[in-house]
Amino acid sequence: MSKASRTGITMPAQAKKGSIIEIRAIAQHDMETGYRYSEDGKRIPRDIIRLFTCKYNGEEVFRADFYPGIGANPLIIFTTIAVASGTLEFKWVGDDGYEAVNQAQITVS
Repeated sequence: MSKASRTGITMPAQAKKGSIIEIRAIAQHDMETGYRYSEDGKRIPRDIIRLFTCKYNGEEVFRADFYPGIGANPLIIFTTIAVASGTLEFKWVGDDGYEAVNQAQITVS
């Protein structure tokens, strides 16, 4: 079963070559740990994002592994160096077939 969610990216659209850029990526996701029980005593199955990656023009520049202790709607803030104009691809992969992909463009001068 695939579960969809909204994702958001905040980053500069333009940067000077060699400058450090800050990127903020968020995914709306409940992040159920698998440790809680429902009102009728049944365990609620784990449903978390397990992996986040960012590729800059096809080259991986950031990776994060998530575990049950991460909160809902995880916000990731990281930096990279503006090397060339192109595309940054952000990918979230999780339990139960969850996958979300987002892209952003940057112009480097």
